[in-house]
Order: sequence, then C-alpha cells, then structure tokens
Amino acid sequence: MCGMNAIRSPMAEVIAKRLLPHDIYVQSAGVRAGDSDPFVEVVLSEIGLSMPKKHQPRTLEDLEDDYFDVIVTLSPEAHHQALELTRSSAVEVIYWPTLDPSVETGTRDQVLEAYRRVRDELWRRIEARFVRPGVQEEQRI
Repeated sequence: MCGMNAIRSPMAEVIAKRLLPHDIYVQSAGVRAGDSDPFVEVVLSEIGLSMPKKHQPRTLEDLEDDYFDVIVTLSPEAHHQALELTRSSAVEVIYWPTLDPSVETGTRDQVLEAYRRVRDELWRRIEARFVRPGVQEEQRI
C-alpha cells in the first residue's frame, strides 16, 4: 500500500506475485487512486516482469477482498491509514519507508535509475521477509 497505487505498490505487487506461491493473495492499493506511470513498466520489463494489462490504480475500498494477514505500507500516509483501518483487527502492518522515484529530476536515465533502485529494494525486502529459502527457487530470476 502506498499513496496512489501508481508506482511503488504496483511494483511490489508484481514482484511479490513472482516470488511467492500462487495460492497467496497479493493485491496492491493506495490511499488514493493515481495514474499509471510508464516508467514502472520500463523497469519491470528489464527483469522480465510486466504490469497486468488490467491494472488500474485503486484504493483499499476498491479491492474485492478486505481480509488480510499482512499489509505492507510504503509511505507514511499509507502506513497511517493502514493502522487506522486495522485498529480492531489482527492484521500485521509492516512499514517499509520507500522513496517516491517520481520526484527524481534529471535526465531520463537518472529518473530510470531512481525507479530501478525502488524496484531492487522492494525485491530484496519481499524476498527477505516472505520467501523461505529453498521455496520457489525455480521462479527467481
């Protein structure tokens, strides 16, 4: 979960779906629905992944399922909302502060490098926290 479900959380969703068993429900959302960001597709395609064609930025209220064991938040705003929403439930809320690469300025290559850093950091965090050693080895890049 992040601010607008346009960059960080959709990237995390695609990576998690790649690394985790298929029977684990993974869905991204934002505090607000933003606009899709074309740089996300560029940096995902560099590692053989892509955004689902049907992905539209969405909020938690837009999700079909509202039962979660874990919510990973990537921005302060998302973390605050997740804590509010789960105040009376047994949901683990994890905060992974993640920079918004869309604020990067400079050349196209410099901006893409910021997106790559976010992608790679999300991959490392998801793998370290949720992937058990020896499981899904054939699905890793």
